Amino acid sequence: MEAVTMVNLTPEQKAATVVVSLGVDKASKVYKYLSEDEIEKLTLEVAKLGHVEAEQTEAILDEFYKTCLTQKVVTDGGLEYARTVLEKAFGESTANSLLQKVTQSLKSRSFGFIRKSDVKNLLSVLQHERAQIIALVLSYTNEEMAANIISELAPEKRMQVVEAIARMESASPEGIKIVEEEIKKRFSGILTTDYTSVGGIDYIANVMNHIDRGNEKLIFDELGRKDAELADTIRKKMFVFEDIITMDNRSIQRFIRECDMRDMVYALKNANEQITSVIFSNMSTRMKESIQSDMEVTVNVRLKDVEEAQQRIVGIIRRLEEEGELIISKGGKDDVIV
Repeated sequence: MEAVTMVNLTPEQKAATVVVSLGVDKASKVYKYLSEDEIEKLTLEVAKLGHVEAEQTEAILDEFYKTCLTQKVVTDGGLEYARTVLEKAFGESTANSLLQKVTQSLKSRSFGFIRKSDVKNLLSVLQHERAQIIALVLSYTNEEMAANIISELAPEKRMQVVEAIARMESASPEGIKIVEEEIKKRFSGILTTDYTSVGGIDYIANVMNHIDRGNEKLIFDELGRKDAELADTIRKKMFVFEDIITMDNRSIQRFIRECDMRDMVYALKNANEQITSVIFSNMSTRMKESIQSDMEVTVNVRLKDVEEAQQRIVGIIRRLEEEGELIISKGGKDDVIV
């Protein structure tokens, strides 16, 4: 079988590696706590896994141990206590990474019944609720669903919800329980609550990254008039098409390889000279000439098509960032995501 390396292992493959390492008896006990869907996916990954070198297995088990430890100290002592313990044990960078992963996992336990719904049904339940309630519920969904819901809200409420999410920091079990009781009349599921971070600047920035550029502009224009400082803070946490100029050449070359060239033609039709220059300088001469030629014959392009092409390219960049394939900078800081 082909050997695999740490850099190209997916989270699912890492889970399969842990299960294999446990042995049959212990692995069977783990399976008792999984749903049928989870068992099916995990078993498939185990079957496909192939050979993992001993060093890679050790690294994966170390990562798994740290994740388990993090979840325990978060549950026992809260986020700030966990941060102090983890920073002393592993350093600030590793602690931040572990906390981000585990708090996201804890969040997924609450409002799980909502994530099984579709946007249309969830919108029908939330659209007449107060902005603060909508903000709390959306903080427990994924960014794409939250973006779709926000885009469909009335303009005034849309602004209120964005602002409410941005200003959120934490929610108590009591507060979450009240909202769950209001919403669960139309949804079913197992409801649990945890103290964990919800909403906030980072979350709403990710939501805004998933909103179409037309609505993004409307929201920022309105929010900028109401609270320019908050709007600027959110924008600095986002990655938009214009931020390509902040990327290093290797990262630009990486995402270009993933892009549909038709999208690149449309995206550059409305791009400023600086972005165009940066992108062309990271292409082969042949590719550059081909795109320039296509741009010359591509006329009467709708702004909507240009924005959608730019959004798809941003989506590719964000996906590659999450996979560790490239680096992007946010907020003008020196820290990077690898």
